[in-house]
Amino acid sequence: ADADAEAVPAAATDRYAAPRPDIVPRSVWLGDAARAQPAPRYDDEVVAVFVHHTDTPNGYDCADVPAILRGVYQGQTGARDWDDIGYNFVVDRCGTVYEGRAGGIDRPVTGAHTQGFNHRTTGIAALGTYTAGVPVPDELTDAIAAVAAWKLGETGTDPRAKVALVSSNGLSRYAAGATAMLPAVAGHDDGYQTSCPGAALSARLADVRDTAARLQGRA
Repeated sequence: ADADAEAVPAAATDRYAAPRPDIVPRSVWLGDAARAQPAPRYDDEVVAVFVHHTDTPNGYDCADVPAILRGVYQGQTGARDWDDIGYNFVVDRCGTVYEGRAGGIDRPVTGAHTQGFNHRTTGIAALGTYTAGVPVPDELTDAIAAVAAWKLGETGTDPRAKVALVSSNGLSRYAAGATAMLPAVAGHDDGYQTSCPGAALSARLADVRDTAARLQGRA
């Protein structure tokens, strides 16, 4: 394994395991709209999550989210010509979690969400636009925290900690091969020059970290 993060004893990993939240599989929202794509890629583990927003309209009816997600998928695989949706998970304003990128909900799937830092991380996108002044629903941040607690708990990673990640290319904020100390629950803008996940959601990440830590049973 890469030396991106310090090894955590198995006992600590088990101690801080958090339950997997309910997750709607991609087959439910994508259905027959899936395009042919290459086999998924995997990492050995997940030691950090990057939080995003989809920069799509707010105020949607949560019953319409599957159709909205199909639009996000079609935009990324069509106009951008990606092989799949880049985010590993998407969370809506009602707190429902959706599987994003293919490869298995329980596996460390390599996403396409943060230039330079797609390895050993999970990308969680908030459906909507959360720029300055936009209300951020507690249901949304609680769901992000639940996914983060579960994924990071599998490696015993404290959501409030910083972890060492190696930048895979110079398009990130760090030179290729450079080691960056980043929050275990990071915003997209921590690793890449962007305004994502928006100032309003960025301001809630401290709360997300604290909630995720509590879900792991940490003091």
